[in-house]
Amino acid sequence: MNIDDLKFDMNGLIPAVVQDYFSKQVLTVAYMNKESLEISMKEGRTCFFSRSRQQLWRKGETSGNTQEIVTIKADCDLDALVVEVIKKGPACHTGSESCFFNPVYQNENQQDFSIEALYQLLAGRKTEPKEGSYTTYLFQKGIDKILKKVGEECTEVIVAGKGGDREETIFEISDLMYHVMVLMVEMGIEPKDVFAQLASRHVVDHKVKQERMQ
Repeated sequence: MNIDDLKFDMNGLIPAVVQDYFSKQVLTVAYMNKESLEISMKEGRTCFFSRSRQQLWRKGETSGNTQEIVTIKADCDLDALVVEVIKKGPACHTGSESCFFNPVYQNENQQDFSIEALYQLLAGRKTEPKEGSYTTYLFQKGIDKILKKVGEECTEVIVAGKGGDREETIFEISDLMYHVMVLMVEMGIEPKDVFAQLASRHVVDHKVKQERMQ
């Protein structure tokens, strides 16, 4: 589709929901006009229109916290955008990873969970040891103990999967993922590093499929 197909409001603006490409976390909501959208597409980095200052602003121009654009999609009415980005540094001017951190409502029957939040919790057990914490215990024992547990949990997953027990397999996979994330913290590997690797493989697979179709 063409930019001219988009429905800008009476002020020539369109809302842009900026989302982390890897985690899918909503980072911020900003506005673009036709010029800032064209700049964003040309430069491959987010450029918005400030309603308060009435001027263009490139994200990270002064802070260095730039956002590399992966995709831009319009909604069904063509009057709103979702911009998926790979961010360099926090998205919020407060230093927060996302602008959305003020809780308003939480369903008591649903837990707010994400891989990134779990990773930060585990990292906290390493930098700020907690007495009685199993995670802290693993970090104190070191890499050999962590690797041993990863190996043990791999075996447990195989046994459960071979036995055909779905619930047991889910349980064991969860244990394995937890210990793998402890290993990641120990080695300084962040979730985004793994997501980037998986994404690169997806691109390669897509290219191979295209070549085979030619």
